[in-house]
Amino acid sequence: MSDRVTLIVWAPDGAPEVHAGDDLVAVLLPLLTGQPLADGDVVVVTSKVVSKAEGRVVTGDRESALAAETVRVVARRGPTSIVRTRHGLTMAAAGIDASNVEAGHVVLLPLDPDGSARILRARLREATGLDVAVVVTDSAGRAWREGQTDIAIGAAGIPVAIDHRGLVDAYGHELAVTAPAVADEIAGAAELVQGKLAGRPFAVVRGLGEWVLPPGEDGPGAAALVRPDAGDLFGYGAREAVARALAGRPEDRVGFGAPATTEEVVGLLARVLGDGARIDVLGPDLVEVDDDPRVAPLLFACGWETDARESGVRRRWHPAVP
Repeated sequence: MSDRVTLIVWAPDGAPEVHAGDDLVAVLLPLLTGQPLADGDVVVVTSKVVSKAEGRVVTGDRESALAAETVRVVARRGPTSIVRTRHGLTMAAAGIDASNVEAGHVVLLPLDPDGSARILRARLREATGLDVAVVVTDSAGRAWREGQTDIAIGAAGIPVAIDHRGLVDAYGHELAVTAPAVADEIAGAAELVQGKLAGRPFAVVRGLGEWVLPPGEDGPGAAALVRPDAGDLFGYGAREAVARALAGRPEDRVGFGAPATTEEVVGLLARVLGDGARIDVLGPDLVEVDDDPRVAPLLFACGWETDARESGVRRRWHPAVP
């Protein structure tokens, strides 16, 4: 890639209200007559307009639609529910939106945002003969940060992240975890010109043509940006994590991620039980410890279990079998 990248980002005015069954490409292209698409452009489309075209508008309110869109509750504070959706996204109210829609209705996220992006990319190719990428976006909050930004929930024709691991910086340091989420960065740039109340559901980002994939290659899609449960360090909110560890229901185990190592388990046991605790490591995945009531919820959260047939003052614990 060249050393200098210049981005041009614009969002056309004049988009009509979209209804179920509408062809979004037929809606978009007349809006771009003054500044038409070119090879290598990235077309950004809000998930709301995709959902409207796909018939994902339902009668009711957020609360009535929430259960069907939720795989797992991550955290709940008063009326706010942060949940994991069927897409793997962690979002407030499962991304259900009651704005810019008729009263008494809400808009659900597309069933398959990556599939929607692929269809739109193919239709744009058919209609224009151009090779463009497509990113489908939605707004999301971020842990540790106030405010919201748009992220990519669907993508086609562009790498969603660029892996820099193994590269060396100007000081000779090898990069270990650097992987810019390009599709999310595109979504955030597009949102700056789309706005929330301006009625601009489409945007075009120009200047990233070297990243746009050839026709027929759609890339992994935005689903590749979803962190798997095993690697999620924040699968529950603080209160929910305590409550679910104490309850110890097997179906809640996934929210705590991959099982902790023996070393991690021993360290946590020592921290909770104190210096006088007797903690014996009997093998790489086997620990014996006093049968203290604090042990079971702690080791449940660590992804460990004990043989229910054991009894007595000490128990042996090992990583749970998935």
